[in-house]
Amino acid sequence: MSELKKKQFGIWMDSHYAIIAGRESIDNGAFIILGHATNPEPDKKMEESRANHSKVDLTHKFFKEITGIMVNVDEVHITGTGQVQEQFMKYLAHTPQYKNVVSSESTSNKMSEEQLLAFITNHFNEASAHSSGEVPLRA
Repeated sequence: MSELKKKQFGIWMDSHYAIIAGRESIDNGAFIILGHATNPEPDKKMEESRANHSKVDLTHKFFKEITGIMVNVDEVHITGTGQVQEQFMKYLAHTPQYKNVVSSESTSNKMSEEQLLAFITNHFNEASAHSSGEVPLRA
């Protein structure tokens, strides 16, 4: 019985910016950059309570922009500099169409697109090797 290919994605994000990577052919092939998302700051002239509400709305819109790039996601690894990865994982878990997504996270410094592609490729290759019983080779 053959194992179903999962639609895998990787994201580097902080509270203002995200880089989204996925497979070239949805469920196989090399990882490529699929897009970017930005989360603007609320207007600093707003009163505090309105600014907080606006910030929540903008973050929710930011998360929707990211998920709009990830088509039929099965598995995602999220990395970045702060706590926004955890917030995004909670967003996925509480959104009906994403509640079955297998998500994992890590903390990392800001990455270039090339660094993200290498990191995500390595992450999923190691995860695949572990699930198949193979031991990944280390230099």
